[in-house]
Amino acid sequence: MKEELEKLVAAGKIGRQHLEPLLQLAHSGYCMHRSWGFGKITTVDTVFCRLTIDFQTRPGHSMDLIFAAESLKPIPTEHILARKAADLAGLRQMAALHHLDLIRLVLQSYDGKATLDQIQQVLVPDVIADDWKKWWEVAKRELKKDGHFQLSAKKTDPIIFQAREISLQDRLFEDFRASKGLKAKVAVAQELLRNLADLSDQNAAATEVVDTLNADIISHQRTQSSLALEAIFVRDEFRQAVGFPRPVGELTEAAIWVQTARPGPILEAIPAVKHKRALQSFKEANPDQWANVLVAALNSVSVKLCSEGAALLMVEGKLDLLKEHLARLISQHQASSELLLWLAKERSDSFADILGPEVFRAMLTTMERDAFNERKSNRLRDFILADQSLLVELIGSADLEVIKDLTRALQLSPCFDDMDKRSLLARIVKSYPAVQSLIAGDHSKQDSTLIVSWESLERRKNEYTELVQKKIPANSKEIAIARSYGDLRENHEYKAAKEMQKLLMRRKSELETQLVLARGTDFSNSRSDVASIGTKVHVTELNTQNAETYYILGAWDSDPEKGIISYLTPVAQSLLNHKIGEEVECNTDSAKKRYRIDAIDLYKA
Repeated sequence: MKEELEKLVAAGKIGRQHLEPLLQLAHSGYCMHRSWGFGKITTVDTVFCRLTIDFQTRPGHSMDLIFAAESLKPIPTEHILARKAADLAGLRQMAALHHLDLIRLVLQSYDGKATLDQIQQVLVPDVIADDWKKWWEVAKRELKKDGHFQLSAKKTDPIIFQAREISLQDRLFEDFRASKGLKAKVAVAQELLRNLADLSDQNAAATEVVDTLNADIISHQRTQSSLALEAIFVRDEFRQAVGFPRPVGELTEAAIWVQTARPGPILEAIPAVKHKRALQSFKEANPDQWANVLVAALNSVSVKLCSEGAALLMVEGKLDLLKEHLARLISQHQASSELLLWLAKERSDSFADILGPEVFRAMLTTMERDAFNERKSNRLRDFILADQSLLVELIGSADLEVIKDLTRALQLSPCFDDMDKRSLLARIVKSYPAVQSLIAGDHSKQDSTLIVSWESLERRKNEYTELVQKKIPANSKEIAIARSYGDLRENHEYKAAKEMQKLLMRRKSELETQLVLARGTDFSNSRSDVASIGTKVHVTELNTQNAETYYILGAWDSDPEKGIISYLTPVAQSLLNHKIGEEVECNTDSAKKRYRIDAIDLYKA
């Protein structure tokens, strides 16, 4: 091949500078193009001065030799891409049996280093078609034990292959000693702790870590309390892992907590994965006042910390204290957006007696306050929009007037744009059609009104008031109490309370629909020339010649023994608007009857 290419140089068909690149391309048989990617060289034609290359997207592509020499990069046969093209089955077997050999092959193909994303991209799905995450976890454990690979704590940093083997303990301690600042030392110490079982001298490792951290903990305890606390956690875990006793006079977690009356900032500065550990530490350091202090701190911390703090309070039997504080913050509209967001996400039956319309009103106030203070977070607003059931659940226990007030407040709120408002208002209307006229601005009388007596209207209003103010709140408390008994599968009290909740909410919805349609009357303006609402009608049932008397009254009036019937009944509907002497036909469930109207009098209560 070299002789043939030399002839082309001599003939002036290619330049001398093209000779070596073309020889490498011909020798390897594989190449890389910056636009078309990896390709396999199938033929080298020195007669017509062309290469034929199978690119993935351009099979059988023909290329001039000069252009090929200048635009293609030779890929050696041992490169991972060449191996994939030549022996994919062998690579798959290597992936199954020899993880490190495969990783080494990839790294050596890219000058000894590659990021995790690059490794995944070249191996998945051709070589590793199954669960990549599971495969990598196994491979990573092997990499850490092997002295030829250098892994960083950051996923974006490259994994490096080094010919000289360095033990895991030496590598980690090299990083530990080179760490600048306590934060970096804590991160490497945690990595040492995770790999403690694979270290050659665990006692020596623990001694160095504990002594080094102790020196920095003392200097950081006042200036960076949260970082000192993290270091104490790692130090104590190291000591416990190797069985070292705690020396007298060593700085403890309690010494950090005793310095502050506000644990929120310290807890917030600690990584989220350590929140549970830090909260337990705070509790142990303040056995008498921890619950009250923690409850007060929840209004100034993140959602994640709210969740962990509330979980600890509930586990320790402080649910009532937590609920009392939440209820007070909500009623005074002082709850933070993070606390309200946690409550909205939590929304468990343990808080059933708190979750109500005031929570949504407090949310609107908090979002407006955050906007005024130029607080950038919109997480609470976004959650309200994303959770289709939140708004309806919160206003579910409210009476109709409260729902109307909340609807007006939502319409006036600057926290949502017009499209988002329409979406939220549509959710309200879907569950409470009675507010449709309020939203549409149409306050005209509806066609489907119900004419009712003042007495029956008062009875329905009293039933609705008792339902909203007594029965539903009492049921919410029953749910919260029954929920605290645990094991909901066998919790009959909880199941019964939830079933009752469905019945109460269904009845509430029915009453709201009825009351918004109801129009009260004393029947004083009734007509007496025809049978109408508010009249006493004397009839004869023609089949039996029996005389009967009917009082045709409001939609909710009924006393069959006294002859009082609703104007919506079949009998009343057949009589309405007919005069004395006329005969009417009525279809009832039992039979078809014919009546003659004998007399019509106005109804008197």
